[in-house]
Formats: sequence, C-alpha cells, structure tokens
Amino acid sequence: MMTRSTARIGLVVFAVMALAGPTVARGGDATNDAKIEKLEEQLAVLAEEIDKLRKEEAVPEKKPLVSEWGLGPAASKVYQKERGVSIGGYGEIAFRGFLDDSAPDGKNNVFDAVRAVLYAGYKFNDNWVVNGEFEFEHAGTGGGGSVSVEFLTLDFLWKDPLNLRGGLLLIPMGFINEMHEPTTFYSVQRPETERRIIPSTWRENGVGIFGRWGDRVTYRAYAVNGLDGTGFDETGLRGGRQKGSEALANDWAGVGRIDIDVWRGIEFGGSVYAGNSGQSQSLNGLEVPDLFTTIWEVHTQWEGYGAKIRALYSEAYVTDTAAFNVIKNVGVPPADQDFLAETMRGGYVEAGYDIMPLMLPETRMSLSPFLRYEYINTQAEMAAGFDPNEALVRDIITAGLNYKPIPQVVVKLDYENTMPKGEDDIHVIQFGLGYVF
Repeated sequence: MMTRSTARIGLVVFAVMALAGPTVARGGDATNDAKIEKLEEQLAVLAEEIDKLRKEEAVPEKKPLVSEWGLGPAASKVYQKERGVSIGGYGEIAFRGFLDDSAPDGKNNVFDAVRAVLYAGYKFNDNWVVNGEFEFEHAGTGGGGSVSVEFLTLDFLWKDPLNLRGGLLLIPMGFINEMHEPTTFYSVQRPETERRIIPSTWRENGVGIFGRWGDRVTYRAYAVNGLDGTGFDETGLRGGRQKGSEALANDWAGVGRIDIDVWRGIEFGGSVYAGNSGQSQSLNGLEVPDLFTTIWEVHTQWEGYGAKIRALYSEAYVTDTAAFNVIKNVGVPPADQDFLAETMRGGYVEAGYDIMPLMLPETRMSLSPFLRYEYINTQAEMAAGFDPNEALVRDIITAGLNYKPIPQVVVKLDYENTMPKGEDDIHVIQFGLGYVF
C-alpha cells in the first residue's frame, strides 16, 4: 500500500517529467524559460517532500509504543508498520550493594551493564512478518557476558482469531518472560518466581498458533523442544533452558496460555507447560530418566487511576527425581550435593501508585512508589529419602521508587530484604537505569 508521503512525491515526479520532456525537445524562448522556472519550482517541492519523508522515517514515533500479541511495546513495533524494516531496542544498567555485611559467601557488590538489546523486524506484506531480539549481556563476552538471540520468529498473520508462528519462541508464561523490557516492571531485578520456576528469559525452538477473540481474550499455544533436565538443580529449573542453540529435541513439550480482559483494566490469565526433560541422555555413565516436567501459573493485574496491582502464583512438578538425584550426585562429596525437588512453588503480590499527577497534573512524568511481597520455595516437596535445603525457602520484600521522566526512560531505586528460612536476612539496595525505543 502506497503511503501518503510516497503518493505526494509520485505526483510531483509525474509533473516534473511532464514539463521536462517538452523543455528538452525545444530551443530556448520565452515560453521555454517560463517552463524552466516552473520546473525549478516543482523540483523545490520535490526536494521538500523527500526531506520530509526522510525525517518521518528517521525521527522517533510520535505515537506511544504499545504491546502487541503479548510482546513488549518496543518488540511490537514491526506489527504496527504498513511495510518494511522496523528497528527498536532496550537496555539496562544496574548496581547491587549488600548492606550490614549481609552478603552471602561469594557475593559482592556489583555495577553491571546488564544488557543492550536490539529488535529488528521486517513486514513483507499484510501476512508475513519476521521479528527478532538480539541481546548483548554484561558488556561483552570477555568478562562473562554473552551475545545471544532472545527470540527470532516468522509469523503468518491470517486473521485475529488464528495466526501461525515458528522459530525461536519466547515461552508464553507469567508477566516477565515475554514482556521483559525495563519500563514494563517496577523493580531493578525480576521477581525470583519468574527466574527460578518460570525461568525467564526462557525461549525454545518450536511452532504454534496465536490469536485474539474479540476485544477481551488472547491466546498462544506452541509445541517446543523440551527442557534439558541435566541442568536442573535445587535452586530451580533455570539451568534446563536450551536457548535455541543446537537444542536437543529427543523430548518435546507443549505450552499454552490464555488471557482475559475481564473488566475496566482487570486482566486475568494462566498458562501450562508440560513435557519430558530427560532428552535420552546419560549422566555419570547412567541413563537420565524422563523427568516429566509440568509448570503452571495463574496471574492477574489491575491498572487504573494511577495504580497498578499484580499477583502471580506458580508451581512446578518433576517426576523421577529420586533416580535423578542419585545419578547426578555420583562421586560428589556430601557437602556439595544438591537435590532436585519433586515440587516447587512461588508467587508474589505487587502494588504501585503514580504520585506525580497529584503534584503536576499535566506532566508526562511518572513517579511510582511500589511494594512487593514474594514467597518462593524450590524445595517444597522432596522424594523419599532426600532432605530439602531449607535455606531455599524464602520470603522476599522489595520496596522502591520507579521514576520515568518520559515514558521511554526509567530510573529505579529499591531495597530488597530476603529472609531465608533458618538463616540471616540478606539486605540489598539496588539502582537501575533503563530505556526502550
């Protein structure tokens, strides 16, 4: 489809060509001089239109960024274009400091360029869209950082109720895994439940469908390669992510999600993941069992009148953990052994309120004090004969400020008190800067 600017330029070019033909064919006379003068005027208009079009392509969007198909606002830009290339991105830098000598063994104060991300997409036509996220973590590979593809998808947009997607897919679970841009959540760090039980950022290779029913219901359903269970440990499932890199696909899994816009800013949803994680492997010379893994979560959110309230609860179950724990710990000294649980659970409630409109009613800035309470237990239920590590039963309270001078930039400051069962509290203060475009 031709854009308005392109159409204007086309008309000008047509007029210029109409004038230029006779001008070249005839000799210099008064009539021709007038036509040349007219031609120069048309060329000036053409130059102005081209310059305007160039600026429209280069200057940031005047419209606010909005989420589409479950992705973050910046990741959704390609879906809102008529055609062509879309570029976006986000970044985070964060400081973490321990208070009162409460740092656990091996932990230090850290100031980290956490990530710099570029989104690149291309809309071929009304149906075909490619979209990708390319991440540089911790300022480079030399100091323990990495360069990775967070997602890379090819979509066939058919109709709102049914569309197709394939590639390296973000697993559609929880609040954070798909929508993890720093302007979309209050705290400097992501909640532990959405790191250990829902192992954000979590992506696997697969195919599936997604869509929207009416104005209130959205869904996604994918078939993906299963997790690699040899990476599971007492802290959760995070080590089992395959991240799309020559992923083992001896075992597959399915994941589905549905969200409902209930009423006036109230959203409710849930998701389920299920599949084997053994991947037909051996560990310490012994065959890894199936490790059938099930994760489910429910979440709700209300946003309005300057307030935002979120709540999420998740559980994970893994079969064959007794056999796996024996195999995994062959030759490991007792003091260094860790045992995978049969059941893990966690959840949080978070609330924030934007106080800036109370002080400056017409401002675009926001200043939101927030408070989050989280409970996580990655050792909730153990196989017979294995004792839980009770230090992994944790209550976490996070309180802080989230300031946005403009909607695309965020400054964060928070205090986090982690209370491990039977151990001393861990007190952390954190500062972060983030942006999207």
